[in-house]
Amino acid sequence: MTVKRFIAGAVCPRCSEMDKIRAWRDDDAEKQYRECVVCGYTDEQSTVVQAQPTEIPTRVNTPHSSAPQADEMVINFIPNPGSTKH
Repeated sequence: MTVKRFIAGAVCPRCSEMDKIRAWRDDDAEKQYRECVVCGYTDEQSTVVQAQPTEIPTRVNTPHSSAPQADEMVINFIPNPGSTKH
């Protein structure tokens, strides 16, 4: 016997009713189902893990070919002599 459980806070994509979606899983068919008890909307998803697509190389996810060019400099912080905060 399949147990159908309501999903708290779920909103139906068809009728926009909240807390009317229930879900269940069929392990034999490797599917997960959802249905709205108000309008009859149904949906199914596969529970089989799909291979992740390869990431497109961008400037953010590729390492630098060389170190960035920058001049090094020492900065001295001197407190304001006129300030008398105690």
